[in-house]
Amino acid sequence: MDFLLLLPITLVAVWITKARQQQRRIAILARYLDGRDIEKHIETLSQGYLRALGESDSTRSAQVWEVLRGTEDVLSRQVCKLAEDFAGVEPTATRVSKFPIWLPRSPALDRSFDMREALRIHARGICRAIERQGTSAKDRAFAILAEMLLMQHTCHWYCRSKSVASARMLASHHTSYEQVVGGVLPQTRQEYLELVS
Repeated sequence: MDFLLLLPITLVAVWITKARQQQRRIAILARYLDGRDIEKHIETLSQGYLRALGESDSTRSAQVWEVLRGTEDVLSRQVCKLAEDFAGVEPTATRVSKFPIWLPRSPALDRSFDMREALRIHARGICRAIERQGTSAKDRAFAILAEMLLMQHTCHWYCRSKSVASARMLASHHTSYEQVVGGVLPQTRQEYLELVS
């Protein structure tokens, strides 16, 4: 009988702990994203790439690519600055569980990675993809898009959990986590998987 009373109390306590931690992490990330238009630039580039690739007139397509170049440069600078600023966050607040679902922090369950390092990897990856030369516009856009989506996934993972981040990506972009990891540049993929695996 005592167990039946203790179970709901334990579940409520775990749920409250989870909600507080998620709110705290959302507030931390929001503080560092404040004043940056990273989400807006990601959306602009995503839609712009589709428009440029779908354009039948090569002159108009070239114009769209040229306009997008400015947005790419701004995004690159803002993501690098985000990673630089986020490096100052207290280390205990930057640990991200490698488990697919949220679990309370415990030394016995401490399989985690550092969000500060993840953001540095994403910043380098986005910059490399944007500066990439010698590939088709389509391949370059695909790499930039994959790098941006992987960063978004990691931010959602930091705030919630890996499974929630993957579900959001699938719902929003009809793309799986595995597809995005496969679409980033090889150097990013290697650094990222070494960190999160």
